[in-house]
Amino acid sequence: MDQQMDLQQTDNSSPAEATRPPTRMTRQQTLTLISMASVNFSSMICYSILGPFFPNEAVKKGASQTVIGLIFGCYAVCNLIGSLIMGKYIVQIGAKFMLVAGLFVSAGCTILFGLLNRAPAGATFISLCFVVRSIDALGFAAAMTSTFAMTGKIFPNNVATVLGGLEVFTGLGLILGPPLGGWFYQSFGYEVPFMLLGCFLLIMVPFNIYVLPSIEAEPSKDSFLPLLTKVKILLICYAIFTLSAGLGFLDATLSLFAMEKFNLSAGFVGLILLGLSLPYCLASPLIGYITDKYPSTRSWFMVAGGAVTAFGFVMLGPVPFLHIQSQLWLQVFMLGVIGFSLGITVIPTFPEIITCAYENGYDEGLSTLGMVSGLFGAFWSAGMFYGPIVGGLLTQNLSFEWAAAIQGGVVFLGAFLLAVHYLCQPLQRQSVLEDSRPTDESTPLLTD
Repeated sequence: MDQQMDLQQTDNSSPAEATRPPTRMTRQQTLTLISMASVNFSSMICYSILGPFFPNEAVKKGASQTVIGLIFGCYAVCNLIGSLIMGKYIVQIGAKFMLVAGLFVSAGCTILFGLLNRAPAGATFISLCFVVRSIDALGFAAAMTSTFAMTGKIFPNNVATVLGGLEVFTGLGLILGPPLGGWFYQSFGYEVPFMLLGCFLLIMVPFNIYVLPSIEAEPSKDSFLPLLTKVKILLICYAIFTLSAGLGFLDATLSLFAMEKFNLSAGFVGLILLGLSLPYCLASPLIGYITDKYPSTRSWFMVAGGAVTAFGFVMLGPVPFLHIQSQLWLQVFMLGVIGFSLGITVIPTFPEIITCAYENGYDEGLSTLGMVSGLFGAFWSAGMFYGPIVGGLLTQNLSFEWAAAIQGGVVFLGAFLLAVHYLCQPLQRQSVLEDSRPTDESTPLLTD
């Protein structure tokens, strides 16, 4: 009975209680962290397993580079739609049920995806890839939207720190997925990696049913659209879009480029991808702690991280007009630069949007956190749709080097627009203060 009471989190705490910094983590918070970490790790390892070998396998089944990009992209479209719906109705559905159900759906789809090599090549294989990936995306959207919202609710004063810590497990999933996927594929064939990871996800379902706390809340009448009328939120969402587009681009194109350019196997491609995920994993908790301790640094972390990410993409090829020869060590190093700068940029975005929402009158509760989580997931998914499709088209019609440079330009635009906005904010505040200064007709025009 005491344990059940400990796992209940209501949404009617007073502002003083919500802002009072805790001396140490409660039992409920510890269980929540364990649950969230398991969700992040298991979901991302299943997502990242495709990179080293699926594009090559799809080519054998008759899929072009553009179709491979569409297969990756359809996942993002369904994730986008699912994130918005789940974020809007998280209170009605229930945060815990949404997360557990999402894990179960993703587990089933991961196992099914491992059986697609038995499908006939051509249209049948491609169609089944679209169907399974789309359903999997809805499960992933449910799990991640709930994770972000519950994190913001249970850790209101340390959102960036907790998210940074959880991104370590996201990074571990991204780190282990490609090399494990490549090694299992080389050793046992196409089916084994998906079967093992699908079963691992199924094991996580009862575990999370037991440890995950329940959260009760009242639904809000607020909606997404007013949030998107705020310039600051819109620019942050665009930055989120550009960063996820870069990752989607790498998912669909990097493995084929590395195999052709450096004559690498799928296993070695998985090791190369460590250069991206390991620095991200290391940067995330550090940036989360700093931005929670010094919230004013969030804006310039996002700007600086975006600029460095853009540089990394330009040098990934490198872009042909620099006349620098493409080398394996340079590509691994630039992946490390991109991974570290992604951590600098992504971690501050979620707490910054939450802060902006509260400043504009949104209720401090699970409903608002769900909407912000859905908004974050929607723009992230939009980038994951844009990146593989446009990246695949550019790579097919130009080259990987030019496609990576163009992607870097898209990221730089987001960082530049954010920088302009933050530089203009002091001028806007000064103008508002001058306009609001009271005038008195008895005040003399001239003073001594």
